[in-house]
Amino acid sequence: MGMNNTPAGERTHIGFFGRRNAGKSSVVNAVTGQELAVVSDVKGTTTDPVYKTMELLPLGPVMIIDTPGFDDEGALGELRVKKTKQVLNKTDIAVLVVDSSEGLKECDKELIELFKAKEINYIVVHNKSDLLEEIPAADAQEIYVSALKKEGIFELKERIAALKEAGSEKRIIGDKLKSGDFVVLVVPIDSAAPKGRLILPQQQTIRDILDAGAIAIVTRESELAETLEGLGKKPAMVITDSQVFKTVAPLVPKDIILTSFSILFARHKGLLDVAAPGAAAVEHLKGGDTVLIAEGCTHHRQCDDIGTVKIPRWLRQYSGKDIRIETCSGTEFPEDLTKYAMVVHCGGCMLNEREVRYRTKCAVDQGVPITNYGTFIAYVNGILKRSLEVFPEILEQLEN
Repeated sequence: MGMNNTPAGERTHIGFFGRRNAGKSSVVNAVTGQELAVVSDVKGTTTDPVYKTMELLPLGPVMIIDTPGFDDEGALGELRVKKTKQVLNKTDIAVLVVDSSEGLKECDKELIELFKAKEINYIVVHNKSDLLEEIPAADAQEIYVSALKKEGIFELKERIAALKEAGSEKRIIGDKLKSGDFVVLVVPIDSAAPKGRLILPQQQTIRDILDAGAIAIVTRESELAETLEGLGKKPAMVITDSQVFKTVAPLVPKDIILTSFSILFARHKGLLDVAAPGAAAVEHLKGGDTVLIAEGCTHHRQCDDIGTVKIPRWLRQYSGKDIRIETCSGTEFPEDLTKYAMVVHCGGCMLNEREVRYRTKCAVDQGVPITNYGTFIAYVNGILKRSLEVFPEILEQLEN
């Protein structure tokens, strides 16, 4: 997968924050070498977070986020500040831009406290250093630059790269495979499948299998029995789309590991250790309870859409109760989850790991069980434990 095609959810998200007119957009443009953001002498030109995917050396594929001024006033300003806080939930590295002639103000200190509270690695960039008579000594988390004169920008990029957490390159399934392993992928081609292509989690899984030196064999569920019979070699595992789990499970011999794309992505995004026990919350639902179905992206709804049709149907069928359903999609994930008996989240392929972890933490902190589509589907079909055999540490936690 080329750098330009790296999915947004797999990119390092770098957020630029600060007061109005501290020169955030100028610093963004200097770091990226592109005019990504509007630069003006008028305070508060950036009104919405600006997102731009790009290749930034020495980091690689990144998502640059330029945010509105954090010191905005009035009703519109409050909305901007709320949006800035939402951006923090998906920020891997925070860059706080300060006007070096004015120093840190109260709202800058407030931002630093937010970075610390959300455990985000950050750097404070004192911009407009060309206006200073003498540049003060900076500590390990500070740097003086001039976006206007491009001074200190190379070092800033090196410092940002150093903030990327070591070991953050997580595998989808490659760490569980050996070179030469056969892996059978079951991909249903139904009305919800995108015409002429595979969905993102399927593409990413195939790529990770190939990176491990293993062999990916892709089939529909209708050809699975024939595929397994004709292989001539026992596959290391079968990975299926969750929606056909029930059809696939009886066709796969018990001595072959069976799991789903959704379960792999729950682990990849850091949700599986909570999602596995969270699925059991369906056992305790009562009539009139409200369940939140959350999706990370907005997409065209199909007539038999998984989030708005299938999951609600399975929730009601399994529990036998009249369950109320609420949905949210895109960035609009509610901070207060206390009204919900349970949260069922999508696979999160369009969200980065930090945002998935943030949403998970929101639920855990408020005592609300959270699971994801694939884990929930496996549970209600009675095959969750089997689908977790590939991750014995999670299975052991579930059984204890």
